[in-house]
Formats: sequence, structure tokens, C-alpha cells
Amino acid sequence: MGDLTSFGSGSLVGFALGLLGGGGSILAVPLLVYLVGVKDPHVAIGTSALAVSANAFANLISHARAGTVKWPCATVFALAGITGAALGAVLGRHVDGQYLLFLFGLVMLAVAAGMFGRRATGGDPLVHIDRTIAVRLVGTGLVVGFLSGFFGIGGGFLIVPAIMLGSGMTTINAVGSSLVSVGVFGLTTAMTYAVAGLVDWRIAAIFVLGGIAGGLIGVKLSVRLSEKRGVLSKSFAVAVVFVATFVLWKSWAEISH
Repeated sequence: MGDLTSFGSGSLVGFALGLLGGGGSILAVPLLVYLVGVKDPHVAIGTSALAVSANAFANLISHARAGTVKWPCATVFALAGITGAALGAVLGRHVDGQYLLFLFGLVMLAVAAGMFGRRATGGDPLVHIDRTIAVRLVGTGLVVGFLSGFFGIGGGFLIVPAIMLGSGMTTINAVGSSLVSVGVFGLTTAMTYAVAGLVDWRIAAIFVLGGIAGGLIGVKLSVRLSEKRGVLSKSFAVAVVFVATFVLWKSWAEISH
């Protein structure tokens, strides 16, 4: 039953990652802690980071084949964020697990608010990187990478708007390009936690397999439903609010005791 739950949880995260290019990974830690049953929040963060990274790279292949990835912009953003992700992961390991979960719940609410407020923009489908764009991508990459490492999340919900802001590319291109950073940030975080023995490799492997299956479906729908992405994001944001409320309630109860 535990393996089936891990597979199902991974499928849900992979599906959301493939469909929205971000936001799905925000569910990985709560699913591992409260559904799969990982008792140590730090192990859940390390395990989820590895699983989300693998799922992101798997989904990236599909997006690359669909031609939605702007490699120069995606590469600059990802390289800049690696340093931030490493620093964030080191700091996050030294924060009490329940406090970390509580902060995580607050971040989930912020993510949901961002999804509600996001506006669809046309963008430039033929964008080319230059010095100005590179500087903006480096700055935003460092910040987003740090948050990704600290909370053990892919950060795609931040990466998509950050890449759009820095480069002016279209939403569908930002979704595809964001997966480069989601994968790299997650791998950096996972390696930092793995060194400290805070990764459950069995659960991670099953989670990844489920994520690949769900991601394949999500990517196919992503291309077909690109015009309805705003509705999809808002619907997903409602689910995130409910999960965030539950995380805040459970973690605060543990902190109070």
C-alpha cells in the first residue's frame, strides 16, 4: 500500500509539473509527510527534491521535442540559481522540521495567491538573449534558486514568471524553459540532503516512476490546453490553498506541543 501511495503521489506531482510547468512540486513534501508517511520533514524535503528533479528532466524531454524550450535563457537562469539552491539547502537543513513545514505552508499560500493573480501575456516567441536579459536572469535565478533549495521544491511556480519577467518570452516557452531550472535546483538540493543521509532512495525511485507516468499525460495536455492555462492555474491554486491550510494546522499543532 505504501508503494502504491508513493506512486500515486508521484503521478499527481508529475502531472501538475507537465501541465503547468510549476506548482506541482509544492505538493510533493505534504504528500510525502501526510500521505506516504515520511516522519522526518527533512527526509521528506530531500526525497521530494530528488523526485521532483527527475520528473522535471523527464518532462523537459517532451517539451524540448515540442520546441518550447528557449535554451540560452533557460541555461543562464539555471546556472545562476545553482549557487542559491545550494545555500538555501544548507540553511534549510539546520531549521527545525516542524518550523520548516509551517514556513512551507505560508509559502504555499503565497504560491496560490500568485497563481490567482497571474495574468496571461503574449510575450515574444522569438526572444534572443542579450546582456540586459542575461543580467536580469542571473539576479532572479539566484533568488529563486535559494528559495527552491531552502524548501526543497522545484520552484517552477516562481521560475515561470521570473523567466518571463527577465526575458519577455511567451508563457508556453517559459513553462518548457523552467523545467531546466526545476531539474537543476532539485538535484542540487537533493545532493546536499543526500550527503547528510536525508534521502529515502526507495520512496524517491517509486515517486519518480509515478511522476514520469503523470508527467507524460500532463505535457500532452499542456500543449493542447495552452489557451486555458489561466483557468487551470487558478483551479490548481484552490487545491494548494486547502493543502496549505492543512499543513499549517498540523505543523502548528506540533509546534504548540
